[in-house]
Amino acid sequence: MNKRVVITGIGAVTPLGNNAADSWEGMKSGKNGIGKITKLDSSKQKVKMGAEVKDFAYRDKKEGRRMDLFSQYGVMAALEAFEMSGLVSGGNIDPTRLGVYAGSGIGGVMTLENEVQKSFERGFGRVSAVMVPMIIGNILAGNIAIILKARGSALDIVTACSCGTNAIGEGWRAIRHGYLDAIVAGAAEAPFAPTCFAGFANMTALSKREDPDRCSTPFDKERDGFVMGEGAGMIILEEFEHAKARNAKIYGEVAGYGSSCDAYHITAPEPSGKGAAKSMEMAIAEAGIRPDEIGYINAHGTGTLYNDLCETKAIKDVFGSAAYDIPVSSTKSMTGHMLGAAGSVEAIACIMAINDGIIPPTINLNVPDDELDLDYVPGKSRGKQATCVLSNSLGFGGHNGTLIFRKYS
Repeated sequence: MNKRVVITGIGAVTPLGNNAADSWEGMKSGKNGIGKITKLDSSKQKVKMGAEVKDFAYRDKKEGRRMDLFSQYGVMAALEAFEMSGLVSGGNIDPTRLGVYAGSGIGGVMTLENEVQKSFERGFGRVSAVMVPMIIGNILAGNIAIILKARGSALDIVTACSCGTNAIGEGWRAIRHGYLDAIVAGAAEAPFAPTCFAGFANMTALSKREDPDRCSTPFDKERDGFVMGEGAGMIILEEFEHAKARNAKIYGEVAGYGSSCDAYHITAPEPSGKGAAKSMEMAIAEAGIRPDEIGYINAHGTGTLYNDLCETKAIKDVFGSAAYDIPVSSTKSMTGHMLGAAGSVEAIACIMAINDGIIPPTINLNVPDDELDLDYVPGKSRGKQATCVLSNSLGFGGHNGTLIFRKYS
């Protein structure tokens, strides 16, 4: 028998705030987290704007020196979510039944670039002895597990911009099938390293505009690329009976999950959107609901020419005429594209949308595109009581992930 999986904690570090409450407040109010880049020398870059985390301080300087910034973001978001949940490893949960499913698309790229530069300038003998455990792809799950004493399965998911969504979805399956009782699930990213940033700019993926209100423009006819963002989102997934037995506050339920691959191109989405459509169809089927029961879609919505077009096609294929009645918004218009962390932060937006009865907007959508004719909630948030909401993530390599969240009752 499949088990129910509920959400008992959330945590975030984003360009809108260094906790989940401030980040959600920023989304509700249409706050723009984009500005001129300060974490690298933009005078040497083609792109000048980004969505940076502001005024961030890790909890312990000594501990933080042994972590890349992406791990610091992820750990702080995980600690916030874990504290909210009220779980205590070795107390009200068996540590062998507590897992961590985390992800990052880029990993410790800031540390890697710093150490490579150091080796060229000062010799290989000056490379940090902890460089490897700071950059390796699995280290986010490892760091969280060590700090929280989580001795269950600790896995890192690497699916580019779908990392956060896939981490939550695979964690949901692990609890649903009885392998674990609770999981810290999500992703983190800190990609503002000069060479990494230049790589995204040189592939013409990033917007080159310098007006913060016209950089990240999902679904706008004048969209010209995404804005690089950073941060982390973590949620606590918990088996329903386990949460109920300890009288935990429940913020929602994960109802369905879909995962597919375009198998088409290393960066471009499949033009018809059929891969994204398949992911949504799988999630809806697993949730056991009709497509018209979805009350809101948090789109991948990057602001690139083809992503927004292909995702819109996919939504129409899945929902048919009902697609025109469903609010669809992109919170990337406010947070920028947080790469691997995007899906987990957007999952939090979906959870809070259900709890608060508010649909976050797509800001900066000023010029309608005739080919993009859905209800993208332009400019301002909207009041709506939605029972089921859907979140999409689409990553380089053709990775597609979809989550469906349900109001707890």
